Amino acid sequence: MTGHAPLYISTRGKAPKLDLRGVTMAGLANDGGLYVPEEWPALWADASYDALLPLQGMPYLAVAEQVLHPFTQDTLPADTLRDLLNKAYGVFNHPDITPLTQMDDRLWLLELFHGPTLAFKDVALQFLGQLLGHFLREKRERLTVIGATSGDTGSAAMEALAGQPDIDVFILYPARGPSDIQRKQMTCVQAPQVHAIAIDGSFDDCQAIVKGLFEQQSLRDELRLTAVNSINWLRILAQMAYYVAAASRFAPRPVSFVVPTGNFGNIYAAYAAQACGMPVSKLAVASNPNDILTRFLASGDMQTAPVHPSLSPSMDIQISSNFERLLFDLCDRRGAEVMLHMQDLKQWGQFHLSPLQLAMARQLFTAARADDAETLACMGDIYKRHGIILDPHSAVGVSAAQKLTQELPEPVICLGCAHPAKFPDTVQRATGVHVALPEFLRAKLAQPERLNQLAANGDDVLAFIRRHRQRDSL
Repeated sequence: MTGHAPLYISTRGKAPKLDLRGVTMAGLANDGGLYVPEEWPALWADASYDALLPLQGMPYLAVAEQVLHPFTQDTLPADTLRDLLNKAYGVFNHPDITPLTQMDDRLWLLELFHGPTLAFKDVALQFLGQLLGHFLREKRERLTVIGATSGDTGSAAMEALAGQPDIDVFILYPARGPSDIQRKQMTCVQAPQVHAIAIDGSFDDCQAIVKGLFEQQSLRDELRLTAVNSINWLRILAQMAYYVAAASRFAPRPVSFVVPTGNFGNIYAAYAAQACGMPVSKLAVASNPNDILTRFLASGDMQTAPVHPSLSPSMDIQISSNFERLLFDLCDRRGAEVMLHMQDLKQWGQFHLSPLQLAMARQLFTAARADDAETLACMGDIYKRHGIILDPHSAVGVSAAQKLTQELPEPVICLGCAHPAKFPDTVQRATGVHVALPEFLRAKLAQPERLNQLAANGDDVLAFIRRHRQRDSL
C-alpha cells in the first residue's frame, strides 16, 4: 500500500489530473472522458490468494474502510471516513449490509438490495451522498447534480441526496422504461430541491442529454454540475468494497462473479478491485436481450442496436458508458485512441478492437445472455428448487451463470441486484408468489407524485434546470 492516494486522469487524456475531492465533485472529465486512477494502489502488501484471509469474519464496514482508505487517505481523516461509512450504511435493513446466500453447491447470491430503495445502487450512492455533503459543508458550496437512469440509479440518488439541502438534483429517466414502483420511488420524493424528469425517449437518449450538458465547460461552471451516475468514480470505488467482502468469505480460493450488466459500472468495480489485488478467477457479463456487451466479447465489435424493452428494464441499454474505463486499459492507456473509438461509436454506432485487445478482454471477462423467456424460467426454477425469489435482473445473472458452467471456476457469486418486490408482476408471473413491499417503502410510495415530462431535447432540459435550481449558497 502506497503512502499517498492516487491522482486521477481522464480516459481521453486531455483533462487535468484531479484528486479524490476533485473527481467526486466533477463527475465527468472536462474532455468528455471518465476519470480513473493514474495508478492502481495495492490494497494488500501480499498479492497472493491468502491476502484476503485476515478479512474473513470482519464486519462489512471494517472491510469497506480497508478498501477505501488507500484512495481517501489524503482527503479524509480516518475517523471522518469511518463516520461517513457509518452514516451511509446505518440506513440498511440487514446487519451484514451485503449478505451472501447459498443457492446450491456452486452458486451463491450476493444480496445488494437491503438499502432504502431496495437496489444495489444504494450501496454506492448512500456513501456518495454523505461524501458530497461533507465536501460542500467544508467549503460552504452548492452543487447541481444531474443524472440519467434506466430505473434504480435515479431513486437511489434521490434518496441519498434528499437530505442534502445544498444539492439540487435533476434525474432523467425514459418515460416508458421503469416499472411503476421504480417510477414512484423517484416521483414521490417530496424534497423541494429534488426533481425527476420523464424523457420521451430511451435511456440512451437520457444519457446523451446528460453527457451533452457536461461537455459544455461554461455550463458546468455556471451550474456547478456534477454527476452521480456510475461515470462518477466514487460510485465505482464504493462498489469495490462489496466484491472484496464477498471474495474474502472464500479465501484463499479465488472466486468468479456473474454481474447483470447494462452500463458496465458494477462489473467494472469488480475489475478495479482485481486491479488492486483481489484474486478473481473470471468476471462474467450477464446481458438481457440488449446484449451489446455479450456481442462485443464474442466478436470484438462494439456495435449498437435498437433498444428492446425487456423484463429487466434497468439493463435496457446499448451504450455502456463505463466500458470506456476498461477500453482505456485495453488501449494501453492511450487517451487519443480511446477518443477515436468513442467518436466512432457516437458517429457510426460502432468501433472495432484489434485481436490482441479482444484477447486481453477475454482473459478476465466472459459473457452470456438471457432473453425474457429464459429469465422467467430461471426465476421459476430457482424458487421451486431453492425457495429463493429473484428479481428479473438477478435472474439474468443466474441464468448466465448456469450457461457458463464450463467457463466459471467455483465458487460462483451471482449479484442480487434488486429486491423482488420491485417487480411484483414479473415475480408473480414466474413463481406464482406475490412479494409485498416493505412497509417503510409502501409509506413513501403513498406520497403524491411530482410529475415532470419533457421531450428528448437538451435545451428543454437545461431550461427546466435553470428554472428550478436554487441559487442561494449556504
